[in-house]
Amino acid sequence: MVRLRFLTAGESHGPALSATVEGIPAGLPITADEIAVDLARRQRGYGRGARSTSIEQDRAEILSGVRHGLTLGSPILLLIRNRDWVNWTRVMQVEPLDDDEAAELAAMIEAGDKKATPITKLRAGHADLAGAAKYGFSDVRNVLERASARETAARVAAGAVARAFLARLGIDVWSFTAEVGGIAYDRAAAARSREEAEASPLRCPDPAAEERMIARIDEARGAGDTMGGVFELVATGLPIGLGSYVQWDRRLDAALAGAVMSIPIVKGVEFGLGFEQTRRPGSEVMDVIEGRDAAGNWARRTNNAGGLEGGISNGQPIVIRGAVKPISTLPRPLPSADLITGEPVEKGHYERSDICVVPATGVVAEAMVCLILADAVLDKFGGDSLAETLDNLGRYRDRLANGPAAGVAPASGRRPGGAAPTESE
Repeated sequence: MVRLRFLTAGESHGPALSATVEGIPAGLPITADEIAVDLARRQRGYGRGARSTSIEQDRAEILSGVRHGLTLGSPILLLIRNRDWVNWTRVMQVEPLDDDEAAELAAMIEAGDKKATPITKLRAGHADLAGAAKYGFSDVRNVLERASARETAARVAAGAVARAFLARLGIDVWSFTAEVGGIAYDRAAAARSREEAEASPLRCPDPAAEERMIARIDEARGAGDTMGGVFELVATGLPIGLGSYVQWDRRLDAALAGAVMSIPIVKGVEFGLGFEQTRRPGSEVMDVIEGRDAAGNWARRTNNAGGLEGGISNGQPIVIRGAVKPISTLPRPLPSADLITGEPVEKGHYERSDICVVPATGVVAEAMVCLILADAVLDKFGGDSLAETLDNLGRYRDRLANGPAAGVAPASGRRPGGAAPTESE
């Protein structure tokens, strides 16, 4: 049974986005101000467009599941109002149009109002054609409003709640921009602290590489184009034992990969050394186990596996990289075709576009990873209250410090230390 789950709802230009988070234990301190931190991080980054930087200033309202700043254990409902809704009220109206409203919309279309005019010119790289064909739509607006990356704001709000839960357990998740347009950061030159990187235009720890990345984004902007890249995410403080190898759908790496790949613009995911492992012999890839330290923790020479072995967290930091494709909506649209006639058109539909969203995508990935890790923690340790989860985790860590098999009978049927099982066993 999944212990933590979430759903989002809402359209890009509708009244609001929402997220329902179910499974967070009671007693977790959480406020709208905490959630606002990650929502603001998602909207920043060099290369963002006007909607993210000036039109929408996202803030989530907590409508249920919290009382006096503490979670109740019941579903948490979060609402993010779309400020741009005021300009789309007739076009995106939920209720059926009466005669006067239908006439108003028709007049808007006749006058050439771009918002009101049905979209039939398909955009390459979007869900336009596949979505319209799947659901039988003649207006692509019905597809793009939900397929839009605007939906990820609700994910970030939900992920901020999961992040607050993980933080109480000593688990931290952070990402940074590792590459833009083929220009990669140099790990040896990553002179910025986390705080300094967060304050930089691209959230990059390497200032020299970031300067070249910015130049590449400017180059794309000048050409009416867009630019992709790679973010790197690191999760620390995780205990050994989250996830399982016993079934495919209980493997933590599979859940994390699926969650990150669910972000619309992500086209590839790798853990640790990732695809580079295919270019090296096994002796240079496997993470040598050096034994236990004084605190009972297992030490490794490397972390090429990215903190996961056999679908289980191994106590090392989880390292994930995501490939972010260039944004599909180009300032200079590509040739396309018309949904209704099937005939070629000179240009696909265009509304507005960012140039680069790699830093923002990293923040969305943090949210998805926080949600998956919170679910894995609750699956392993349970707890209807934060205090109960903390107690269960503390006991587990104590057992691991004394040996992973402490208290577990070996295959011979004899207890650790040689004692035979009792008759009742």
